[in-house]
Amino acid sequence: MRTVALLGALLAAGPAYAQDHVHQHAAPAASGPAKPAPAADAHDHAQHQPAPAASAPAANAKGRVLYYKNPMGEPDTSPVPKKDSMGMDYIPVYDTEAPPIITDHAADRYYDPGLMAAARDLLRLEHGGMPASFVALNILELQSNSGGEGYRWEGEAWYGGDRHRAVFKFKGEGEIDGSLEEAEAQVLYAKPIGPYFNLQAGLRYDIKPDPSRVYAALGVEGLAPYWFDVAGALFVSDQGDVHARLEGYYDLNLTQRLILQPRAEVDIAAQNVPDLHTGAGISSVEAELRLRYEIRRAFAPYIGVSFERKTGRTAQMARVQGEPVSATRLVGGVKMFF
Repeated sequence: MRTVALLGALLAAGPAYAQDHVHQHAAPAASGPAKPAPAADAHDHAQHQPAPAASAPAANAKGRVLYYKNPMGEPDTSPVPKKDSMGMDYIPVYDTEAPPIITDHAADRYYDPGLMAAARDLLRLEHGGMPASFVALNILELQSNSGGEGYRWEGEAWYGGDRHRAVFKFKGEGEIDGSLEEAEAQVLYAKPIGPYFNLQAGLRYDIKPDPSRVYAALGVEGLAPYWFDVAGALFVSDQGDVHARLEGYYDLNLTQRLILQPRAEVDIAAQNVPDLHTGAGISSVEAELRLRYEIRRAFAPYIGVSFERKTGRTAQMARVQGEPVSATRLVGGVKMFF
């Protein structure tokens, strides 16, 4: 009897539940408070709604990556991420537009706008357009070998900006209690030909050795991959002889203040120049190693060793003149700039 009563109750409640379920979806909103939808309906409704803006990936805020550009401004792009020769990551360029240029400044609300505009112009000038000067003595040393003691200097000074500079280079050496053996000066104009190199052109004047010479000079100087400082120059004298010079050095930081610097220089002549005791081909090679300690960045004493050798026809001329072909010297001096 209980089973029959339960079945009867279920049959009576079925049509009422179906009618209420249909009315929940069909009744208009104005008919009164809507009954809450079943959990399954709410879940299905949520699946078709767009995700909120806060849940989007942060990277999408910059837009789609169009390409990757060289981090040093060189005209080189890549469709995929990569690194340049210095190991720096290429910079992504997005398809979003650049932000608008700022035309109002908060400081103008509190200070004279005219004075603030002048201050901003000065700031732009000092960050790229302002001429600057620099003087460096890269080598100022005493030298010692079995043949006696000598001295040597080498440095440069320049004045100008990032695009145009006047450069003055000087170098020389001699013997203590003796004569000046070599001395030269160069006056050059320098202009960048890329982010790492400058083109230099001007005049070189050799005071020593005799007879003195005046040269037209053309060369490049800059920073090669892996932080090698390199320079190369071609010289044509007023007598028509042609010479070239290649040099480079590398600063190896053993600590923040202790630096080991290997350096090399090669001189080349295009023809025999008997007046200067120079033969065609590679005339001399110089290799040096200096260890300096930077008491300050602008003042660093050093010690080292220098080896120089004349080669080829220049070495033959030296032997005929009774001069040494090679020399090894202990050196000690200071590098400074201001």
